[in-house]
Amino acid sequence: MTRPADAGPTTTGEGGETTDARAATKESLEDYTLRFAPRSYRKWAPGVVATSALGGIAYLADFSIGANIGITHGTVNALLGIAVAAVVIFVTGIPLAYYAARYNLDLDLITRGSGFGYYGSVITNVIFATFTFIFFALEGSIMAQGLQLGLGIPLWAGYFVSTVMVIPLVIYGMKALSKLQVWTTPLWLVLMVLPFAYLVITHPSSIGDFFSFHGQGDGSVSFSSVMLAAGVCLSLIGQIAEQIDYLRFMPPKTSANRRRWWAAVIIAGPGWVVFGAIKQAVGLFLAVYLISTLDPQASASANEPVHQFLGIYQQMVPGWLAMTLAVVLVVISQIKINVTNAYSGSLAWTNAYTRITKSYPGRVVFVVVNVAIALVLMEANMFAFLNTVLGFYANLGMAWIVTVATDIAINKYVLKLSPKQPEFRRGMLYAWNPVGIVALLLSGGISIAMFFGAFGAAVQPFSPVFAVLIAFVATPVMAILTRGRYYLRRTDDGIDLPLLDADGNPSAEKLLDVATGISFERPDMLASAVPGPNGEKQYISSLSLATDRSGEHVLPAQ
Repeated sequence: MTRPADAGPTTTGEGGETTDARAATKESLEDYTLRFAPRSYRKWAPGVVATSALGGIAYLADFSIGANIGITHGTVNALLGIAVAAVVIFVTGIPLAYYAARYNLDLDLITRGSGFGYYGSVITNVIFATFTFIFFALEGSIMAQGLQLGLGIPLWAGYFVSTVMVIPLVIYGMKALSKLQVWTTPLWLVLMVLPFAYLVITHPSSIGDFFSFHGQGDGSVSFSSVMLAAGVCLSLIGQIAEQIDYLRFMPPKTSANRRRWWAAVIIAGPGWVVFGAIKQAVGLFLAVYLISTLDPQASASANEPVHQFLGIYQQMVPGWLAMTLAVVLVVISQIKINVTNAYSGSLAWTNAYTRITKSYPGRVVFVVVNVAIALVLMEANMFAFLNTVLGFYANLGMAWIVTVATDIAINKYVLKLSPKQPEFRRGMLYAWNPVGIVALLLSGGISIAMFFGAFGAAVQPFSPVFAVLIAFVATPVMAILTRGRYYLRRTDDGIDLPLLDADGNPSAEKLLDVATGISFERPDMLASAVPGPNGEKQYISSLSLATDRSGEHVLPAQ
């Protein structure tokens, strides 16, 4: 096709469709909101992508989570719960991170072809968007606590400040976020590690106090306490989706960069939970020191990171400097994670809204929507109900993540009932796939009912275990029962060019999109069901298909 890139659209659909497609295209040239990340944009080295991704785990919620579960269940039970959750999150994160980095897709696009269907993954988008505004609210609350303690700003005003300041940083997408994460990480690391190192070196007795801390329990190891602690930690399982929002920009995997590529994928993908588990343990360590050494009555505020770090900094430096360091740490951490929360949440909302309505209001609209919901949660003092909120959400998050991970690992590679190569394009997938949807409903529904005591108090603590097991079993069972027939609506996208290059990476060949007049890389394209003026074959991007209200470009089922 020789049509110039700035030519008008040839689509015969409604004018609004073309406008939406062009708007989505223009914005996607920065952050690729609705589609796969093309090779022409992915110019970062594996190490830069990994550093940017890990910058998103700078959040201080881990310190609060570790302190909360330790104060409730004691150190040993808390550490065992942290370990259980870390293993589950790491194992389920491996196939998701690999698919994202290898095929340059976000988790929504992966979910579509891994058991949920083109419209079915809208359900999981809402689950993920919920994750982002819950944790945005949690981190914003922590920042507001720091502003109140350090500057005397009322909490309600601190909530507003911590929300509004993030919006300008998120608008500019991956380029701005990668710079922010890389440049702020060294200072964040120093401020976070210094207090822990100080205590271990100068107060070695704090280690013994830490391991002997009983919290509100009797100090004995309790399986139910371990599972309750693990349930709270497992609420973080959705973090892999935010890691993937960075990992999708990994460069192609080749024989020359294979080791660096894999190291970056593992460390910044499932490996995030190793750093998260360490932070949870450190948060509990700092809280125990505050309670057992500085102030036995400090348990009311020992779960607040700003108080944790301020208490230790005051042992090291003059009071004014301690306060400054604590506030700087809280602000940097909050900004690093909440730009990611706002960014990823806006992607999730935009994906869901565009697929349902076939219109594209712009990602910035949903940046504002996401942070507005988070602000409401902050003003409602969500921080006071942290364990309950996170424990409840953990069941939904696990149901989704474990279902998709199981579809990739078992249904694709073992049973071979799910197509190994990920598919996300409209027309290639069925609208709904019962494999993932039924597994999600069974896992999430039963475990949430269990969490709220529907099956009795004896099994209530074990809802996270059942969420994982049900999703792991139901996903392959549903694939077998349906014989995998609801994965692909078509196996041929109508394009003769290969989808992958010689190294197995998405092809960089370009084709002209009939709807926008812009060339897109081969994996993003399909043949249009509408022939050209002379009967020639035309092509359309997945992005344009998302806003094609008439459906005239969608290829028929095979």
